[in-house]
Formats: sequence, C-alpha cells, structure tokens
Amino acid sequence: MASSHGSSPVPQSKNSDAFFKKEMDPSKRFRPVQSLPDVCPKEPTGDPSNLCDSPSLVADQHRWTIYHSKVNLPAALNDPRLAKRESDFFTKTWGVDFVDTEVTPSFYLPQITKEHFASYQQEITPREKIHEKCKNIYPPKDTFDRTLLYTHGTVRRCLSSHLLFQIFMKPDFALEDSITFNAVLPWSHFNTAGGKGNRDAASSKLLQEKLSHYLDIVEVNIAHQISLRSEAFFHAMTSQHELQDYLRKTSQAVKLLREKISKIDKVMCEGSLRVLRLTLTRNNCIKAYNKLKLMATVHQTQPTVQLLLSTSEFVAALDLIATTQEVLQQELQGIHSFRHLGSQLCELEKLIDKMMIAEFSTYARNDLNRPLEDDCQILEEERLVSLVFGLLKQRKLNFYEIYGDEMIITAKNIIKQCVVNTVSQIEEIDTEVVVKLADQMRMMNFPQWFDLLKNIFSKFTIFLKRIKATLNVIRSVVLLVLDKNQKSRDVEDPLQKDSAKDSAVDTEVAYLTHEGMFISDAFGEGALPALAADTTSQRNVSPSSEPCSSDSVSEPEGTTDSSSSKEQTSSSVTPGGVEIMISDDVKLTDLELGKLANNIQDLLYNASDICHDRSVKFLMARAKDGFLEKLNSSEFVALSRLMEGFILDTEQICGRKSMSLRGALQSQANRFVNRFHEERKTKLSLLLDNERWKQAEVPAEFQDLVDSVSDGRISLPEKKAAAAEERKPTEFLVVEGQKYATVGTVLLLIRIILEYCQCVDNIPSITTDMLTRLSDLLKYFNSRSCQLVLGAGALQVVGLKTITTKNLALSSRCLQLIVHYIPIIRAHFEARLQPKQFSMLRHFDHITKDYHDHIAEISAKLVAIMDSLFDKLLSKYEVKAPVPSACFRNICKQMAKMHEAIYELLPEEQTQMLFLRINASYKLHLKRQLAHLNVVNDGGPQNGLVMADVDFYTGNLQALKGLNSLDLNMAEIWEQKR
Repeated sequence: MASSHGSSPVPQSKNSDAFFKKEMDPSKRFRPVQSLPDVCPKEPTGDPSNLCDSPSLVADQHRWTIYHSKVNLPAALNDPRLAKRESDFFTKTWGVDFVDTEVTPSFYLPQITKEHFASYQQEITPREKIHEKCKNIYPPKDTFDRTLLYTHGTVRRCLSSHLLFQIFMKPDFALEDSITFNAVLPWSHFNTAGGKGNRDAASSKLLQEKLSHYLDIVEVNIAHQISLRSEAFFHAMTSQHELQDYLRKTSQAVKLLREKISKIDKVMCEGSLRVLRLTLTRNNCIKAYNKLKLMATVHQTQPTVQLLLSTSEFVAALDLIATTQEVLQQELQGIHSFRHLGSQLCELEKLIDKMMIAEFSTYARNDLNRPLEDDCQILEEERLVSLVFGLLKQRKLNFYEIYGDEMIITAKNIIKQCVVNTVSQIEEIDTEVVVKLADQMRMMNFPQWFDLLKNIFSKFTIFLKRIKATLNVIRSVVLLVLDKNQKSRDVEDPLQKDSAKDSAVDTEVAYLTHEGMFISDAFGEGALPALAADTTSQRNVSPSSEPCSSDSVSEPEGTTDSSSSKEQTSSSVTPGGVEIMISDDVKLTDLELGKLANNIQDLLYNASDICHDRSVKFLMARAKDGFLEKLNSSEFVALSRLMEGFILDTEQICGRKSMSLRGALQSQANRFVNRFHEERKTKLSLLLDNERWKQAEVPAEFQDLVDSVSDGRISLPEKKAAAAEERKPTEFLVVEGQKYATVGTVLLLIRIILEYCQCVDNIPSITTDMLTRLSDLLKYFNSRSCQLVLGAGALQVVGLKTITTKNLALSSRCLQLIVHYIPIIRAHFEARLQPKQFSMLRHFDHITKDYHDHIAEISAKLVAIMDSLFDKLLSKYEVKAPVPSACFRNICKQMAKMHEAIYELLPEEQTQMLFLRINASYKLHLKRQLAHLNVVNDGGPQNGLVMADVDFYTGNLQALKGLNSLDLNMAEIWEQKR
C-alpha cells in the first residue's frame, strides 16, 4: 500500500540516506524527541543509515554518554573557595594545592594531525551542501514545537503532522469519543445545503486521501520498525522451536522416570510401608493397654496416700499426688470417670499441709523440751529432713517461725526449772510461805545464786548447741535444693539442643507415609526397637511412654516412675549423714531459697538473743533490791567472768555478738565502778583527815607490794601471815634502789591504786571508767594534801600546832613517790585501751604536771621560811665585835635545824639544791644589809669583821652532812665597783 504522494518520500539512494542522516545546523537545532528505547537483546545489523542516533538502552547501558552528566560546568568553574578565577576546575576535586604538570605522551597512541581528517572532510562537504539546499527548498510548515521531530528521514516529517501526532498517537485514542470523532471526520465539510455539493465532495475526497496518506505513513513506519527488529524476531522464533524440542525430550524423560518409580514402589516400598503401618497399629494397641493399666494405677492413688499418711511419709504422699495430678492433666485428660479425682487430690494436699505443720510443731516441741543431759544433738534427723523437704515442696516457707516460737517458750521453761530445782535444795527457803519464784530466788545468798546462774548458763549453752545442730540440718536441706536447681539449669541447655536435633531427624522421613501417624511419631513412640525385640520384655516403650509392667497396678506408688511426671531425682547427704532424694518438682526460685537460708541463719542469731534476754531478765530480777551493787570486788569479778564466759560461748556457737547481756553487764559494771570508787575515795578522805604527816614505818607486805610492781606486773600479792610476822617494818620504802620516807596514807593509796589496776585486769569492759575514776582519785589526793599541808588545813582538821619543815619535806617526798608510779599506771592502762581511746591517757599527763607544780610549791615554801628568817635576823645585824656575831650564830643554828629536818627525808641532790636556793636568799639579804651599813670590800676593819662572820657561816654550812662540796660563792655579797 505504498502511496504515490511525494510530500513525504521514503529515501532509497545512498545520497538521500546521507542527506537525511545529517543533523541540522547546531544554531537552529532543537532537541529531538527520543524514540522508545530499544528492548531487543541485540541491535540489528544492516545499513548504518537505518539506525537511530539516540542512545540505546541495551547497547549503551554500560557506556557513559552526555545524558549521564550531573555537573553544572559554571558551578564547577566558579569555586567560591578560590580567590582568583584563573584557577581551573580540577582544584574542586583534587584540592587547592593541585598543580598543572605536563602529561607525558603515551607510547601506544599515535600523534593525530589535521591530515587524518582530510578524507572525511572531502566526503562530508558535498553532503553538507546538499543538506543546506534542501532546507531552503522545503521549509517547515507546522507550528508545533520542533523538538517533536523524528530523525529518520521523511518518516519523521510525516509524523510531525499536528493531527496525526495529537489525535492518532494519543494513548487513549477512541472514536467513540465525540470530540475525537469530530476531529477525525469534520462534518462541517459534508454540509450539502446551499449548493455546495461539489465542494463537499472535493473535501470528502481530500479527507479520504489524507487518511489514506496517514495509513501509508503508519504502514511504512511499522515496516521500518519491523526491519529494525527482524533479527530479534528470527532469533525468537528459532529459540521457540528449540524450546519445544527440549520440552518434548523432557516430557519423555519424566514419563520414563515415573514408570521406573512405579515399579520400584511396587517391588521395594509397598511391603515396607505396610510393615510400618502395622507397627503403628501395634503401638496404638500397646498405648491403649498401657493407658488402661495407668487408669488402674491412678484408681489406687487415694488408698495409697492414706497408707502413706498413716506412716507419716508426707513426701512420698505429696510425690504421689503430684504425679497423679500430672498424669490426669496430660495422659488421662477428659476421662469422665476421673473428673472429680483432681479436686479430691487438691483437698487431700491441703490436708497434708496442715498435717505437716502440726507434725513440725510437735517435732520442734519434742526436740527443744527433751532433757538437756541427753547427748544426742539431733532428734530423729530422718524425720526432720522429710518434714522440711515436704514443707519446701508445698512452699510453706514460714515453718521456721514455728521453731522460733518454741525456742522462746523453752528458754522461759529452762530458767523456771533451774530456779525450782535450786530452791528445792535450799532448806532455809520455805516454799509454802514464799510462793513466788522471784521472791524465793531473792532469798538466796551470793554463792547459791551464783551457782544457780552458772547452771542456767550451762543449760543455755547446751540449748543453743542443739538449736544450731537442728537448724544446720534444715539449712543444709534448703541449700541442697538450691544447688540442685542450679545444676538442673546448667543441664537444660544441652538437653534442649539434643531434642532439637532429634526432631530434625524425625521430620526427614515423615514424607514416607501419609496414612495414620507420621513415621517420626513412630520413632518417638519406640516403634523401631519393637521391630527388633518383643515389647513385653520392655518396661517402657520410650522415654515419653507410660510404664507397662504388670506390677504397676499392684504398686500405686509406681506412678512416680511414669515419665508423664517428668521427675528426676538425685541423692544428697545431709551433715548428719542422712541421704535424701531431691526431686525436680520443688518449684522454688533461687531468691526464695536464698532468703529462706538467711532466715534460718537469723533464727540461730535470734536463739542467742533470746538466751541473752532471758538471762538479763533473771539478772535484773535479782538486782531489784540492790543485791548486785552490794557485791564486793571479788564477788563481782567472779560474776563478771562468768557472764563474759557465757557471752563468748554463745558468740562462738552462733557466730554473732548479742549486746543485751553485754549491755546489762556493762550497766552493772558501771554501778560497781561508781560504788568501788566512792568507797576508795571516802576511805582516802578519812585517811587524809586523820593524817598527822609524820614518817610512818613500812610494813613488809607493802614492801612486797612495791617489789611486785617493780618486777613489771601490777597485781596484789597473796597475803602470807607467817612471813609477815617474821619480818619487821622498815623506816623507808625502797623503790628501785631509792628510799622514800612516807606517811601511812600514801602506803594505803598505793594499794588502792593497785586495786584499780587489778580491777581493770579482771573486768576489761570498765577500763575507761576506771581510768577516769583513778584520775579523779589522784587529783583528789593532790588537792587535799595541798590544802592540809601547804594550806595549813591540818592545824584545824588534825589539831597540829604548826606545819613544820619536816611536814613539808615529808609531803614533797610522798608526792614524788606517787609521781614515780604514774608512768607505770599509764602503761598498764594503755595496754588495755583501744587505739581510738588513747586520748584519755592525757589525764595522766595533766596529773603529773599538777604533782610537779605541787612539789615545786613545797620547795618554794621551804625557801620562803628561811627567807623570812634571814630578813628578820639580818635586818638587825651590826658590824662590831665580838666575832662571830650573835646574828650569824642564830642563822647557823636555824640552818642546822633545817638540815636536820629534811636531810633524812629528801635525797642528797634535792637537799643540795634546796640549800643552794636558801644560800642565794641569804646572800641577797646580807648584801642588802651591808649596803645599808655602807660596808664595802676595802680591807678595812669593818670588812674584816664581816669576812670573819661570813667565814663562820660558810664553815658551819659546809660542815653539815652532804653539803661539804657545796659552792656558796660568798663574793657576791659585795657591791661591784663601777
């Protein structure tokens, strides 16, 4: 149907092909509309003039074209980071430091010059001229956008028709649409009215020719497209024939394979599958038989539970109930005859709970109230373990509170029974007159009451040991269950992995049969072992089947072996050697078990607190009438040691300190310390008020006491009557080679001080209180002795006529003796104090300073006495004959009296120091008197008289015992010449 019209001829010659292939002038060129992408697997071969110039989706999909460009060149050139525009755009990617370098020419590429394009230019120049000529001859007549032109010669020019492109090429073209129909067939051209028939006929003919022309254009375009894809069409047809051949051969192979499989199925598989189906049927029969046997066993559960409860086997009964309930829920679910059995077992389980609690209460009562003389630590350990395990199984975790209540009652009964037994053995107490036990106890003397307390403590010690043994068994059961839980968790993960592997193996052969159960189920039910051996010889078909032995009916507790309960038991041994079986059905968490174990341990601590609290009440009941405060030191020390021993025993048994009894002991110790101190202080006060401050003889026992302290230990030696009578008292107390003249009060004070130290050794808890009290006692002695001697209080208190220099020297020496023992006392207390209490030792430093100040005041007092004497005598001194003068004779006489009074009391060094100070006072007064008399050291008669008196004074003073080497330096009495 080629058209004869020449408006859009199809090119046939080579030159025309070249003409239509040449593109338009670039200045007037519009962007052509792309044709549909080529989807053929391969571009057709042929004349290059018939190929499309636009990129191919198949051939060019891996080749870069201008359509892949994504960069705006002006934007690349206008880099804002550069200061100058002359920098090239390579710096955008390679950085501002990029430097142009000369590229070395490649050795593999030839050098291209203009001569290489000479032949191309000669060939293309005529074509370009023809193209320009044609553009002038055939200008474009359409008004639509030139970008819609095709690039394949006259075919594309024809398709540029407005009507053809906008109407016939629309994807929703339909003549049913009135607008489309009117556009294709304009009826205005067929109007015959007004004598226009000839013109209408011409218009109709023209329209027909135009449509025919459109049809020709479409046919040519179709033919052209077919020619472009002819090779792909031929290739597809060839592939279709090959595919049909392959399908035919495949069908024949499949048919042959099916025939072979059918023969194999008949020969090899049908028999085996029939055997498997019969095996499944047999297994179903065995399961039904075992199910009936299991029902018979479950039917015997209640009588068996009653039988077990009659023998107090609670754990076995609970295991049987749990197993039966699990069997009812899993294996026998829906059995009408057992519809009420589950609720009956629940009620029976609640009854067992009450029975176990009552049984545990009875056990606790019997265990705690049995005779304490019994050597057996644990009562019926197997029964206890069974009860505890049953209570844990039922989650009755507060059973330990029952035991705690029984402990309190038993502790009260122990004290009551001890008091009753002791009172019944004392004839002096009439139980008919004195009815109350507390009043009867208060009638005991200290030895009787002390023996009673010792008996109570011993009973409590045995009582705590029994409680500890029992609680250890209970706690060990709890810890064994906890350990079992942890081990079972460690084993669960490998078992789950193994079960997953088994299920994977079973499902691989499940396709072998689809009748009845899968073969994987047959494997799970133990079918394959049944093929090799008779099932009657098997007790269990598989780990998940029920027992099938004939004796399972006659033994109801055999249901515990059923795998439906899925229980695993493990044996463990308690500290007492009792072996217990721990099953996995104790569903307690590790947190609950750990908390229960801690509560049981706290119960042991509570037992210690209970014993201590009852002991404190017993102690306070006896202390109401002030009995404990009236105890002497030895009795209170014995009581303190007894209580300390009991406290240490309970701490060793229970592993924790209980503060109630220790606090009561501390309270009584504080009262004892107060009374002890007040008695000693009162005694010291009475001694000081009656002391006449004369040197006393030192009995031998006091010398022994001092000697024992010198050996490094502070203790009161035992009295030896015979030895004391043989030895006579001495004048001085010898301490580490030094003689101390002392008064009787100080000897007793030393003994009192040692009693304080001894009391600290006996009762360590009162060390700090004793230190404070002893410091107070030493301060009291210092202040009171100062009042009596220096303050002359002894004149009124004792009735002394005067305080002599001998009294002063003796007082100083007594103070020095106490100062000697203060470091020893300090070291004794320091060894018994805690490091944080060392600050209390500063009291001894203050006391030592006070004593030294007191001694210095006494020395100053002795010097002051002589100073007043010198002032009185030397103020009347006159330089005249006879020599020596009466004044100097009197002075030497008083100096001799002073020496006689203090020499035997004070050490020689202190005597010399004292007389040096007295001599200095003497020289001062003499110098003043000589200056008053205008006597100078000029060698004159008055100077001679003075020197004679001074020589007399010097001779007499140095003649005194111990003062012969004293340097008097009498030259200082004269005024120095200026």
